[in-house]
Amino acid sequence: RLAVLQVEAERAAPAPAADGDELPDERLQLFFTCAHPALSAEDRTALTLRCLAGLTTPEVARAFLVPSATMGKRIVRAKNRIRTLRIPFRVPDTGELPARLPGVLQVVYSIFTEGYAASSGPSLQRLDLAEEAIRLARILRRLLPGEREVAGLLALLLLVHARREARTDPGGALVLLDDQDRARWDRAMIEEGAALVVTALSGGPPGWYGVQAAIAALHDEAPDVAGTDWPQIVALYDVLRGLSPSPVVELNRAVAVAMRDGPAAGLSLLDELAAEPRLRGYGPFSAARGDLLSRLGRHTEAAEAYREALSLAGTEPERAHLRARLAGP
Repeated sequence: RLAVLQVEAERAAPAPAADGDELPDERLQLFFTCAHPALSAEDRTALTLRCLAGLTTPEVARAFLVPSATMGKRIVRAKNRIRTLRIPFRVPDTGELPARLPGVLQVVYSIFTEGYAASSGPSLQRLDLAEEAIRLARILRRLLPGEREVAGLLALLLLVHARREARTDPGGALVLLDDQDRARWDRAMIEEGAALVVTALSGGPPGWYGVQAAIAALHDEAPDVAGTDWPQIVALYDVLRGLSPSPVVELNRAVAVAMRDGPAAGLSLLDELAAEPRLRGYGPFSAARGDLLSRLGRHTEAAEAYREALSLAGTEPERAHLRARLAGP
């Protein structure tokens, strides 16, 4: 609330002449303000998503793969720490921006993720959130043109958002990547994103967003699923594992391995992840197991995995898709 009041007060005051160093967007001002180094990275990201980006506590919890109750406690803890330490709410100086940038990138990425695949509701996507994240990423790109990870984040968002029209049918039902009409993908957005991938991966070690954008570009540039460069995608997931290991990276890599080496190879990797606590309540993990089991003809086990995924699905299109899988052969 203090941060919001501060921005409102500055808006009401006479505006000084712009010197090129000011953040050009009030929401980004608040994001950078709340990316204070006195808070842990996870706490400040969670607090910003909940209090400034407008996500609910369950939606923030989903971004971190933790229960809602755990996330609620984390947000309360962050608020208490701000109060105890009397952390000032002010827009950081230009020299402070690079240190706070990773937290802001994480917030923008998490907003987009909720827009790309909503946690709950009647629709698969929340296009307003996805487009707001892209708007903020574009501002960051103009503000910090030399930051390669900013280019990587914008590239990733554009390359994924380019498929938005093909991800659902006219009735709002989910359409898998295999079945999407690629003629409906936004080619101008793909070209812009692909050019930014080159920028993100040039001139230094690869970054997390840049590598993810490269994976998205390989999907977008392929003529179909069979013609996708799966060996290169697996190799890029190996790079991601070294940059920032996570259970979701391992899950996505296992699916790519299944496409490269067959469903048995992918299922073996998923089975190794079964004990990972952060994946136990993660519907896409169960859905992926169901798909691979089904491809192997193990239909009873596949049905069990689909039922588990159905119990965890948050949107009606996801539930309808899983019900159709259960009703199929």
